[in-house]
This record gives sequence, C-alpha cells and structure tokens, in this order.
Amino acid sequence: FTSQIGGEVQDFEGVPASYMDTRESKRMDRFAQLAVTAAIDAVRDSGIDFASEDVERCGVIVGSGIGGLKELEDQHNRMIEKGPSRLSPFTVPKLMANAASGSISIIWGLMGVNTAVVTACASASNAIGEAMRVVERGDADIMITGGSEAALTPMGLASFCALKGLSTRNDDPQRASRPFDKDRDGFLLAEGAGIVVIEELEHARKRGARIYSELVGYGASGDGYHITAPDPEGKGAKLAMKRCLGDAGLNTTDIQYINTHGTSTELGDLAETGAIKQVFGDWAKGGLMVSSTKSAHGHLLGASGGVELIACTKGILHGVLPPTLNLDNPDEGCDLDYIPHQPREVKIDIAMSNSFGFGGHNACLIVRRFVG
Repeated sequence: FTSQIGGEVQDFEGVPASYMDTRESKRMDRFAQLAVTAAIDAVRDSGIDFASEDVERCGVIVGSGIGGLKELEDQHNRMIEKGPSRLSPFTVPKLMANAASGSISIIWGLMGVNTAVVTACASASNAIGEAMRVVERGDADIMITGGSEAALTPMGLASFCALKGLSTRNDDPQRASRPFDKDRDGFLLAEGAGIVVIEELEHARKRGARIYSELVGYGASGDGYHITAPDPEGKGAKLAMKRCLGDAGLNTTDIQYINTHGTSTELGDLAETGAIKQVFGDWAKGGLMVSSTKSAHGHLLGASGGVELIACTKGILHGVLPPTLNLDNPDEGCDLDYIPHQPREVKIDIAMSNSFGFGGHNACLIVRRFVG
C-alpha cells in the first residue's frame, strides 16, 4: 500500500449493545452500523418520541458513496476459500448501499419517504438536501438524514492508492491532510457517519424542540466533465453554490463561512478556490472565511457532508470556526482566508457547506442561526 494511514473509528465493533441487539448489529456491514449508531444518537438528542408521531410522516434518506465494501470483500474471500455455496445469506442486505436507510427506518417503524443517495463524496449533502425538499413540499414532518462510509478495507485502500488520490506521507500522518497547501499530496481516507434530524419548523416548535440551526438552502449540479477529475474551471461547483444561494434567498455577502470540500488534492483545492472567487467576487477576499475540516478528520467520502454540516452548525452555535490544519505554505492561487492552524472565535449567523464527488456531483447546503 503506497498509503498506509487513515482516519479510523477506533474501538467500534458494531452498534453498542445498549442501542440494539447484538445479533441485529452483526447482520449489518460496518457502514450501516456506523449510520445506525449515529442515527440513534441524533434521535435521542432531538428528544423525539416516534411512538407519539405519525410514522407515515417520518422518513429517512441516508447516503453512502460505496456501501458495504467490507462485506463484499469478506464474502468474496469466503467464496474463493470455501466455494459459492458457503456465502452468508446476509451478503446482499449487508452490502447494498440503501441498507443504512432501511435499517434506520426499521428501528422506529418509520413509513415515510425512505431512500438512499449514492453520489460519491457528495452523498451526505445530497441526502440532506433531498430530505429538506421532502419536508418543504409537505411530505414529511421529520427526516433522519446524512451519510455513512466504511471504506477503510484492504480493497478500499488499495483502490484509492491505485487512483493515486491518497497522501503517501506515511511517516507523518497527523500532517498528511493539508488542504490548499503547496506540499499537499492527496487526501487521507477516513470512515464514519454524520446523521442529523431535520424537522418542519412549526412541528418542531409545537413539541418544544431544541433547534440548533435552520436549513435554508440547497443547491446541486453536475460537472459533465470527467469521472474523477473536477472541472478545472469549477463550473459545476459554481452552479451548485449559486443555486444554493438562490434557494436560500441570500446574497453572497450574507455568507460568513464556508466549510469547503477541500480534500487536499492538487486539482480539487485549486478548482474549488477558483469557484469560490468567481461566485463571491470581492467578498471572497473581503470578509469571507473558509476552512477544510478534512485536515483534521480526513475524507469520509459519502459521509463527509453530514459531519461537515454539523461542524457548520456547531460553529454558529459556539462562535468558534474550525481551522485548516497544516496550511504552512498556501499554494499559488490559494489565497483566501482559510483560518489556518487555529480555531477562530467569531460570531457568525450563516454558513455554507460544499461537497463535490467523483462523477461530477456537486452539492451545497446553507444553515442559518435560528432566531425565534
């Protein structure tokens, strides 16, 4: 393996027994176990009691770029060693990318919209945006949404190594992910899940919910350019950001912070920086703050957007914006305020989150401080 480092969720052996029967957990791939664990945490934090809700108006949309890769590898090896008749009957339900959404809905018997999104590294943001649309059009009161990924397997790591997309800074893993830095050499593969509960405003108010932020904008687009490389002019990224701003009814100067896609790749960081400059104009260097939390947690692929939207919301709530770590020497053309090295204490009200995926998938979300 040319890259031997990654962001692993340590000491996680499945959904905790206090959350779910261990036998049920073992019938899930790791990516679904992570999603279910995060979903249970999110629902508990929300204070929602689904026994008191109309479950036909409660749904799930969870994304994953790859799905049950570990199960696919495990069963392939089993077939080679023991023959095709020895495969587990749970192989298909464990490897399918919609297993996370399905498993979450089954826990509470939710009968509302239940789908999965597979748009590579934009999966979670697309999932959250589509869940937002479900609520907006009146088809649900509550949606559990986000993304999950567990591709830190031999095949997953080897595949990204073959693509030459990963950092090979094996002797210095904490400094391997360095978005926008001239010495960046690829991203750090990571795993995890980021799940949120979104709810129709009046429904949330009626039950006295603690509202962390208001989801006000969603924009999506395609590059129509290349299966892995971003459009060097950032055309698709620009379109997604513009659509997101339009959906939210906001001006460029209303956005105070962007959690960038910022993966630490040579092409991606430059394309995103250029797209931000073109969309935000003078504001891009006149007050807008941006950073990449992937410098800290690595690239969670299809789960990234969920984790990063949570980072945006926490930044609004606590008045602290996450930094871009390891940005020692900004690359030529990477000349925005990337909040280098240290968190920044600053009050903001509105933040954008960018997610761009292989295949040319682009998704942007905007959250705003909730007042009322």
